[in-house]
Amino acid sequence: MGLDSAGAGAQGGAVLPAAPDPSPRARPAPAHPAAAHPARAAQPGSERGTRAQIARLILENGPVTAAGLSTRLNLTPAAVRRHLDNLLTDGMIETRTARRPASRGRGRPAKLFAITDVGRSAFEHAYDDLATSALRFLAEAAGPDAVAEFARRQVADLERRYGPVVQGATPRDRVAALAEALSADGYAASASGAPSQGEDADRGQQLCQHHCPVAHVAAEFPQLCEAETEAFARLLGTPVQRLATIAHGDGICTTHVTAPALNTRTTPQPNTIGGISV
Repeated sequence: MGLDSAGAGAQGGAVLPAAPDPSPRARPAPAHPAAAHPARAAQPGSERGTRAQIARLILENGPVTAAGLSTRLNLTPAAVRRHLDNLLTDGMIETRTARRPASRGRGRPAKLFAITDVGRSAFEHAYDDLATSALRFLAEAAGPDAVAEFARRQVADLERRYGPVVQGATPRDRVAALAEALSADGYAASASGAPSQGEDADRGQQLCQHHCPVAHVAAEFPQLCEAETEAFARLLGTPVQRLATIAHGDGICTTHVTAPALNTRTTPQPNTIGGISV
C-alpha cells in the first residue's frame, strides 16, 4: 500500500500545491524561499490561498459556475475568473456546459467548472502529510503496536466489503474477484498465473496492484502493507506472500498467492499396522 507525496514541502497540512501563473501577464517574481514553499506561500487570503480555496469548493461541491463561486467567496467576478483561468492552465479544473432546462428558452448555456483527476490527486497527496504526521504521533505516544492495530482496523472495512464478493467465487477465481474489487477502489489490480517453478509444480497466482492510494504513508509505516497482506490471506483462504510494493520503490505491488486446494476430496490412506502399510 502507499501514497505518493503531494507536492514538495507541503508538510503538516492539506495545502493544495498550485503552480505560478504561466500566462503572458504574469511578471517573474524574484526568488524567495517562502515563495518556493507551498505550505508557506498558500496562506489564507493570499493569491495561492484563495486559488486553493476555490479548487476545494469545486472538489467538495461539484461543478459550479463562476457566479456561484463569486457569491460564495464574496469576491468580484473578475477576481474569481482570474483564479479559474490559472486553475484551468494548471490542469486542476475543466469546463463543462450546463444543461439548460427547456423552460429557460434560448440563450447562452452556463459554463460550469469541475475538478479534474489532476486536481483531485493534488488534494489526496496533500492529505498524505497529515496522515503521516498523525501516525508519527501515534507511534511516539503509544508505540509501533498501536500503529499496527490502527492499520488492521483500517483494512477491516476493506475485508468486510470484499468478503462476499471473493467468497462467492470459486477457489480458482477468487484472486480475479479480489483484483476486480480492488480495481473498483482505485488500485488498478490484476490477476495472473505465477511464474512456473517446474512442470509438476502448481504455480499459484499473482495479484498485482498498479496503483496504491497510500504508498507515501506506507513507505514510512510498513504496517499498512502488512495488514493488507494479512487480509488478502484471510479473504483468499490460502497463504500469500508480498513480493514487491510501490511503497518500497517497486513499480507495482505484487503478491504471490499459493494455489488453494481445488479438490476437497481426500485421497484414501492405506491401513497401517505397526507402521507397516497393509
